[in-house]
Amino acid sequence: MTEKDPDKEILDAEIVEESPTAPVEVPEPDYSEGGVPSFDHVRDRIEQRYTTSLGSTELAGLGGKEDVASLDKKIADRDKAAKDKLAEIRRAMREQ
Repeated sequence: MTEKDPDKEILDAEIVEESPTAPVEVPEPDYSEGGVPSFDHVRDRIEQRYTTSLGSTELAGLGGKEDVASLDKKIADRDKAAKDKLAEIRRAMREQ
């Protein structure tokens, strides 16, 4: 008695050849058959570029009510406050 090996089972299958099909050309979305973009597509692209520029300006700290001069003044004030605090700590260390 021999056990059946499932890997060596005989399979009965039919081979079907695929018939060649012509590729279907689908126009890009938001474009006409002639390749002209739709109004909605153009508007969306413009809005996307505008919001990207607003975001990068905001990340750079140049947007809104503050300009470069006011940001420079804030940085200078913070640096001065840090130096003053450091001098105060050093004076307190000497007194001990």
